[in-house]
Amino acid sequence: MHPATAKWYDRRDYVFIEFCVADSRDVKVNFDKTKFGFSCFGGTDNVKHDNEVDLFEAIDQNESKHKRTDRSVLCCLRKADPGKAWPRLTKDKAKVTWLSVDFNNWKDWEDDSDEELGNFDRFSEMMNTMGGEDDLPDLDGADDDESADSDDEKMPDLE
Repeated sequence: MHPATAKWYDRRDYVFIEFCVADSRDVKVNFDKTKFGFSCFGGTDNVKHDNEVDLFEAIDQNESKHKRTDRSVLCCLRKADPGKAWPRLTKDKAKVTWLSVDFNNWKDWEDDSDEELGNFDRFSEMMNTMGGEDDLPDLDGADDDESADSDDEKMPDLE
């Protein structure tokens, strides 16, 4: 038995895990509240794959599901606590050799939160109350004529 290679990514309400097994057969997926199990036979050599993960947080096993394609098995785990980011898939910080982050699908969804938008609105409001172009100091028409380039104008002594 070999663990199947997998990629994972995080979303606001779900965590996705894609097991990269071509031509999988006898797929079994076990959704438990704090554990996740996957097994199948796959590939041209009919290898038995078996993976088990102690999850970072709890999931809603009744709302979690999976879908098999010819190239992989995609598992969609519904978070028990939606809106909370998972910094990793596993409970332990130890590196799991068969698991990697799916950077093609990764999205920093936390940046899209209502709180962040509220902070931006407060920043915009603060900028608007500070004044606009009418409050800029008069630059004495520095761009209006070319007299600043003439030798008649002397720079003030700064000492």
